[in-house]
Amino acid sequence: MREAPPKPPRNGEGDQPQAGGGVLEAEDSAFKTAKRERRSGNLPEVLLWRELRKRPGGHKFRRHHPLSRLTLDFACLASRVAIEIDGIAHDMGDRPERDMRRDAYLHSRGFAVLRLPAKEVLRDLNAATEAVIAACDARKPLHPRTISGGPPPRTGEVFRNEP
Repeated sequence: MREAPPKPPRNGEGDQPQAGGGVLEAEDSAFKTAKRERRSGNLPEVLLWRELRKRPGGHKFRRHHPLSRLTLDFACLASRVAIEIDGIAHDMGDRPERDMRRDAYLHSRGFAVLRLPAKEVLRDLNAATEAVIAACDARKPLHPRTISGGPPPRTGEVFRNEP
């Protein structure tokens, strides 16, 4: 019997699957969940997405971003901030413990987690948007742009002001 050919890497992962840890690295089930969630009509998420897609504060956001086995409600990858909208179900049963484990995992991947109650998003959308912007502003980008806008100088390269 023949083996199935290996799947090609997804965009952004390159051809080195052994390297791992990429921001776009996720299981197929997470991609399917993310696709399904994008179609859902969760009102607090829809309202917040309408604001975040305008790139407030100059930050770019992704909606239902798959990461490993998880799907983040929103993510600002440049600042490594995960934004989760929590409904009332997050207060019941074993959800608080699951959320704590999920947050610990995201912290281990370099993400800060901002949890916003769905009630607060519905009550004051502007305050929720400002909280997201503040969380992203508080974390410096991993790869800041140079002042000139070009690439940084090569190692050992020195610029001299010669006449």
